Amino acid sequence: MFIGHFAPAFAAGAVTQEAPKLGLLFVAAQLVDWVFFVFALVGIESLRLVPGITAMNPLDFYDYPITHSLVGTAGFAVGFGILVAMITRNSVAAVWAALVVLSHWVLDWISHRPDLTIAGGEHRIGLGLWNYPLAAMAVELALLGLAMWWYLKRTKGPVGPIAILITVMLVFQAINWFGPEPKDVGAPFLLLGLFALGVLTAIAFWVGRTRWHRDEIGLGVASPPL
Repeated sequence: MFIGHFAPAFAAGAVTQEAPKLGLLFVAAQLVDWVFFVFALVGIESLRLVPGITAMNPLDFYDYPITHSLVGTAGFAVGFGILVAMITRNSVAAVWAALVVLSHWVLDWISHRPDLTIAGGEHRIGLGLWNYPLAAMAVELALLGLAMWWYLKRTKGPVGPIAILITVMLVFQAINWFGPEPKDVGAPFLLLGLFALGVLTAIAFWVGRTRWHRDEIGLGVASPPL
């Protein structure tokens, strides 16, 4: 799952005006992947190519207990929640940010083959949706589409920024699904992953600055917040 991970970010932004802005929620949604790519670059965690390991991609995530165990992801969720609380001085925003971080593990558990753990170790779990391409595509697009529809229904703002975000997300996902399989998972591959996350997150920060929640009242809704 790639852009489907951003569905909880849109959903959190739709639920309440006290949730962080969309940019921070996008960071939360893919935080453990940000860290995984960096860890893989420096050799702390690892992946490799195993053609045919799943029907949708050849990536074998055989060593990532820090970022992608349930305990590890929960630790990142708590840490990010504390950071958001310090930045926003809002405990509700912190809780929503932490929940979005934690959602990453749940969505990976649905889509990955058994390569996830609870707290490291040899026992691995995963429902393996990636072995059913049409179902995986449908689930990912449905999750994102519903969450994005809810976000648009619950917020106000110009169409342009959100339309650009949707377009770029779909283009990146199409490349992920239908582009050539990677030949190597070294530094160029990992840096490309960081670049893709960076582009989407930067656009999300822009979108978040141009939209405000429909529950906001008073002078703050006269124009989009800066």
